[in-house]
Amino acid sequence: MRKIKKFIRRKTLIYKTEVEYGDYTMNHVLGCSHGCLYPCYAYLQKKRFGDIKSYEDWCEPALVENTLDLLDAELPRYKDKIQMLHLCFTTDPFMYQYGEIHDMSLAAIKKINAAGVKCSVLTKGVLPIELAQMPKDNEYGITLISLNEAFRKRMEPGSAPWKKRLAALKALHDAGCKTWVSIEPYPTPNIVKQDLTQLLEEVCFTDRIIFGRMNYSKDVTTYPNNKSFFNECAGQVIKYCETHGISYHIKNGTITR
Repeated sequence: MRKIKKFIRRKTLIYKTEVEYGDYTMNHVLGCSHGCLYPCYAYLQKKRFGDIKSYEDWCEPALVENTLDLLDAELPRYKDKIQMLHLCFTTDPFMYQYGEIHDMSLAAIKKINAAGVKCSVLTKGVLPIELAQMPKDNEYGITLISLNEAFRKRMEPGSAPWKKRLAALKALHDAGCKTWVSIEPYPTPNIVKQDLTQLLEEVCFTDRIIFGRMNYSKDVTTYPNNKSFFNECAGQVIKYCETHGISYHIKNGTITR
């Protein structure tokens, strides 16, 4: 297990997100040890606005130590507006091998559910089986864009191995929880050669699949016919989901002319 070395305090926590499939969200950690090199939009945004100084600073997460106090103050104001509170869009609530972050996230979810609010979770870490004891209208997801472990180590160096991620998600599914997968940002073949069908087969037990193209990458934009490639991939996801009765969402900008 890794230890948290940095702690911060915030004045607010819950906010309305502009992410197209989101509602309200919270980010109770600044930074992310997974260190994704797609590049990561959250890292670029936080560096641009001066919240973090460097990639190394970003990869050393800072835990918001007054998270639970902020939830006590804000949930009474927001609970009638929130359809689903998401953890998290600019960090990871179950950051791999960080027990303190895991514990804070579990405590936060319990407090949110006790207020009558549903939670959605997304991680590149390992979802704890304790989530199976939470209300069954919560939704638990993982990001999974490749079954190539060498690619995972290169592009998501601090994240959990993909098999551990998937096994934890399957365990929650088998316990009766709602599960989902974010296949985003999906790469072009010049970045990693893979079979999208194999990836879809691995996650076919989930209730929902979100698919989106990789952005902010020169390797993608220089790949010949990259727009056609993503159109074909999106069509493949849609057909697969409709055939297997899986809900899906294709991110804006993935399908283009």
